[in-house]
Amino acid sequence: MKEPAVSADPTQVLAFETDCHIFEGCGFPAPGLHSFLFKPLVGDGDSDLYFNKPMLLALLGSIVIIAFFWAAFHKPKVVPGKLQMVAEAGYDFIRRGVVYETIGKREGEKYVPLIVSIFFFVWMMNLWSIIPVAQFPVTSIIAYPLGLALIVYVLWVSLTFKRHGFVGAFKNFTGYDKSLGPVLPLAMLIEFFSNLLVRPFTHAVRLFANMFAGHTLLLLFTIASWYLLNGIGIAYAGVSFVMVLVMTVFELFIQAVQAYVFVLLTCSYIQGALAEHH
Repeated sequence: MKEPAVSADPTQVLAFETDCHIFEGCGFPAPGLHSFLFKPLVGDGDSDLYFNKPMLLALLGSIVIIAFFWAAFHKPKVVPGKLQMVAEAGYDFIRRGVVYETIGKREGEKYVPLIVSIFFFVWMMNLWSIIPVAQFPVTSIIAYPLGLALIVYVLWVSLTFKRHGFVGAFKNFTGYDKSLGPVLPLAMLIEFFSNLLVRPFTHAVRLFANMFAGHTLLLLFTIASWYLLNGIGIAYAGVSFVMVLVMTVFELFIQAVQAYVFVLLTCSYIQGALAEHH
């Protein structure tokens, strides 16, 4: 059996990194967990300090977002130019369509900068998946969605205690309702674990799982397009390439939706922390 020839870095498998094709006696180089592992660009992978591709993309994404909004708003005009108009539209969509609708204008205004920042950061991290050369969604690495979810979690818990005090926060976290009668202790226990343990996990996993699955499918069809490019397999390669285009368009939609859902849930948690217990 002919083994697929891969790049010098075996942890980064893309379609163009192999000269293996169907009918050449080699197996299909299917994507897997190895497709989400990257050797350090700086430092040693065995140490605690290193810098790899996802970290680079996260840093570049942050710079892109900051540069975009700085360019749009550093000299704002009464009659906005195209860049300012696009930035204002994005900012206003999150402010009015997410924050105001969920938290309310009076309570929510102070959280608009945070929610807008999270939305565009998550969206940019997702978009790297379909940008040439980058071709990797940073949010498909669980540490990034988990880090963002923990920021939201700390904000939610601290706001709950600040607004309601210890007793009120306890009731908020446990869903205390004396009308439940005998089942109240069990209901409070379930609510406690659901809110304080499960909630941040599901908040992170929802984003991570969608980006992980989407990137895997894109890799699958991209590698298949190259692998089938031989003999009669060319016909199948064409079908696979069409699927690459379809999945790319679909991913564009999912990337925006997942960023929206992430901040919508964030606003929902903040609203729950600020609302009076009932």
